[in-house]
Order: sequence, then C-alpha cells, then structure tokens
Amino acid sequence: MRGQPLRAAVVGHPISHSQSPSIHGHWLEQSGIAGRYGLLDFEPEHFEREIRALVEQGYQGVNVTVPFKEAALALADEADAIARWIGAANTLVFSDGRISARNTDAYGFWENLHPGLSDGVPDCAVVLGAGGAARAVLVALQDQGVGRIWLANRTLSRAQGLAAELAQGAQIEALDWNAAEDLLDQEAMPLIINTSSRGMKGENPIICGLAAQGPSTVVNDIVYNPLQTALLETAAARGCRIVDGLGMLLHQARPAFQAFFGARVEVDPGLRQKVERNMGLV
Repeated sequence: MRGQPLRAAVVGHPISHSQSPSIHGHWLEQSGIAGRYGLLDFEPEHFEREIRALVEQGYQGVNVTVPFKEAALALADEADAIARWIGAANTLVFSDGRISARNTDAYGFWENLHPGLSDGVPDCAVVLGAGGAARAVLVALQDQGVGRIWLANRTLSRAQGLAAELAQGAQIEALDWNAAEDLLDQEAMPLIINTSSRGMKGENPIICGLAAQGPSTVVNDIVYNPLQTALLETAAARGCRIVDGLGMLLHQARPAFQAFFGARVEVDPGLRQKVERNMGLV
C-alpha cells in the first residue's frame, strides 16, 4: 500500500445526500494532503462484511451515518468512553487490522454551541426530542457539567426510558410535549435545544410561545435545513440568543479528519459557505 493515497469514506443507506465528501475534500485541499474521501452505500445486511473488507483494502477508516451507528459500535474491537455512553458510533478508525469506534457527535454539538454561551456552562437545560440525536446532546451536556435536564418528547415513555439509560451525573426529568411548552412559557431557562426532526424541511414546525424566555436564554436547533427554523424565529423575536445546527455537522467531522488523515483542521467561513451553497441554504 506504500505510496497509495490515504483513503476514507462515509457509509450509510441511503447516502447520496451526505455533505461529508465536500467537508473532508475542503480540508484535504486546504492541507495539501494526498487523500481521497468517498461515499459508500451499503445494504444493511452486508454492513459488517463490507466494513471488514475496507479494513483489508487499507482504508484509514469511515464515518458512519444512519442506519449503521449502533451496528458500528457493536462490531468494533474497542470503543471510546463517549461512544459507549451514547450507545452508538459515527466514526470507525482502522489500525493494524483492528477497528476502533468513536463518537464525535457530542463533540460537534458542544463545539457549535459553546461560543454562544457567554455566561458559561448553564446549570440546567431543556432538551426537545428523545431520538438518536438526543443521545449525543444529553451526553455532551452532562460531560460539560450541566446538572439538571428536562427531556421532552411527544411519547413520554420514550423520554423516560432515555433519561433512565443515559443519566450519569445529571438529574434528567422526562416531560411530555405539552408539559414542556408550559414550562417554557412559565420559567426562564438558560438553554433550550431541539434535537427532534420537527422544523426540518418537510416536517411540522415547532410552534412554541417561549413566553418566559428572553436575552438570557440560548436556543439551539440542531436542524440545519432550513437554517432558521420556526423555533429559532420565535426565539429571536423574544430576544433570545440563537444557534443553528449547521456547525454541529461541520465540527463533528474535525476529529474524524484528524484520525483519518493526521492533520488538525478548523471550521472556517469558507467551509460553511461551501456547504450552505451545496445544500441550497443560501
């Protein structure tokens, strides 16, 4: 394999929508690294076989998206603590025939959010949605020291189950959606995060008054298409500080790029503008 370009890819099903090749391609060009980053669409029943074939072919690793994140963790020889806590991996790194599972979603979420937290790490937060994205957000918040979290979901039992599974160091209280809306109309919160698909293009928006929220509240929506969701529009009208979700997508790629290609990289305005253009967000 000596002299061959370093190779990595993103794996999913379907995968044609992924911006990962554009993101990693930007950094490869910027860094002057002889590397290749591609798209691989695997049938779910062939996932493990195909991953092991990539190891044999000399790939450095892969990023993993739906529906393979749990399977990626299960097949790995080792996993970092954050991936084990979240219960899923979005990055597999190959070395000496072994597979190491990592999860950079929590990292990407926090790197995108924390510049907007001018008052430092809040003591509490409200998280909307209890799906796969909520797992990384709940872990990141606890890892940074947030002590109390309200977790809201349309199906209360799902929020209760996730709270019980992931609580390590924080008190996580499950709420149904109506109770969460009442809470946000009655009590000022330092941080509100939407992790659900509501507000995404083609999905029903979050219509929430946020009556008790104001300039001391940071509202983050991890949805990035559109960049300005109905929730963020309402928050801005209330005077809240808002953070869109595109930065999470960009920042989660940084540790993977370093693992695959050996260079530290940053999210610069040019990269964000490139991805916005690719996705038709501007």
